[in-house]
Amino acid sequence: MTFSRFLFAAVVLILGIEACKKDNNQTNLRILLTDGPGDYQQVNVDIREIRVKFGQDTAQWILLPTTAGIYNLLDFQNGIDTLIAVGSVQTDTLKEVRFVLGPDNSVMVDSILYPLTIPSAQQSGLKVKIDKNLGFDINTFTLDFDAAQSVQIQGNGEYKLHPVIKLK
Repeated sequence: MTFSRFLFAAVVLILGIEACKKDNNQTNLRILLTDGPGDYQQVNVDIREIRVKFGQDTAQWILLPTTAGIYNLLDFQNGIDTLIAVGSVQTDTLKEVRFVLGPDNSVMVDSILYPLTIPSAQQSGLKVKIDKNLGFDINTFTLDFDAAQSVQIQGNGEYKLHPVIKLK
């Protein structure tokens, strides 16, 4: 009877150690959004998904749980940021972050709201190269979406977003 209890305890201990080893390959990844000052009253970006790509795998994008919504980039200036995605991922080299955007993007100039077109953002998304190794702790990346440099007015009066996004 005592030997069977010892054997049971040993099996439970070994299984617990193995489970911990598997968890050590996971880390929490947080993606934050911020912006520098700009000349617009609003720059609204319709963020639908955040996807990430790791390591040597060039085809596989992983969807992070994302707080989808329309974000006025100018709300996140002067040290203010917002959490847009967080999820548990494998510890590896984070290669890229992709913003998949919806159709409700706009810019406000002189109190008038104009549509903001973003070429191919709804299909392929806006990609940001990261190329950073993730550790076992929480990994937080703040992406500075520079609205002042990203929004451009065209000769026909249309506003287009040519994103300038930097890792902070």
